[in-house]
Amino acid sequence: MMATEEKTIRTTYSQEWHEYNQAQTNEKARFLELLYQLCKGIEEPIQTFGRPRLPYAEMVFAVCFKTYSTVSSRRFISDLNDAKNKGFISKVPHFNSISNYLELENLTPLLKELIVASTLPLKFVESNFAVDSSGFSTGRTQRWVDAKWGNARAQYGGKGIDRRDWLKLHIMCGCKTNIVTSVEVTHAHAGDSPQFAPLVEQTSENFTMNTVCADKAYSSNKNLKLVLVKGAQPYIAFRSNSTDGPQQSDMWRRLYRFYQYHQDQFMLHYHKRSNVETTFSMIKAKFGERLRSKTVVAQTNEVLCKVLCHNICCLIQSIYELGVEPNFWADSY
Repeated sequence: MMATEEKTIRTTYSQEWHEYNQAQTNEKARFLELLYQLCKGIEEPIQTFGRPRLPYAEMVFAVCFKTYSTVSSRRFISDLNDAKNKGFISKVPHFNSISNYLELENLTPLLKELIVASTLPLKFVESNFAVDSSGFSTGRTQRWVDAKWGNARAQYGGKGIDRRDWLKLHIMCGCKTNIVTSVEVTHAHAGDSPQFAPLVEQTSENFTMNTVCADKAYSSNKNLKLVLVKGAQPYIAFRSNSTDGPQQSDMWRRLYRFYQYHQDQFMLHYHKRSNVETTFSMIKAKFGERLRSKTVVAQTNEVLCKVLCHNICCLIQSIYELGVEPNFWADSY
């Protein structure tokens, strides 16, 4: 009998090269336009005392544009001069002021609001979502033994292994355009599962969710139920010690048995979770995985700026590939 050889066909995805090239070659100009339009929606609080400051809209524009440029504050001033000549800002601040803006706690809710606003042009494009977290390193150092064992002292050669501390970014993203639809920033050792609910709640306010994918770190009865309540199907991997015993709810047992006995069908949807890994890779490759700021508030604002810059770049790609025309703050959104 003649032996037969089976070949596995690798799935490939086509690239719309013409549209991709258009998006890349026009990205910086469109980025400034979209960022300016987003910042126009910021309401300016009344200043009752102190030295006159720049409007919040121009502050946010400056720090986000600086994040997009990836250069130092001093080198960035020439870019701000160009932005002023084009009418995006009224005054070029001192390079130290740009760093000082990131220290403002009032900037954090504004950046989160702009991140949500940047997703609205794609609310009818995205229906499948993925959740995960990743760390962004800071300038502070901590001992690895302290990170692993708390205050325990290292015994290896009498020395600890220094490593950079980090902030943890939790996101939910769309699986088609990689747009970040909701975001939470926590300290380095915060758990993943408690952040799942606020991410889902925020996304469900603006998007109709069909599926939500996440790894086993998010596996809990509460998280599964929340996704079902939002009208979506959860594809969250179960932990190795999970069971479908009588102590579990009917919902848990039904989803667990589907996970156990229909692995091929489950993995077909669960594979979309790789898009959130791609999203983190996009953010870190383009805007850096290290935070330059020194304080927690500034670091939080800096990582939110990275997410906002990523969303605007995803929008630019969608303009050329999907024909999306952003119109921020419009009633139709």
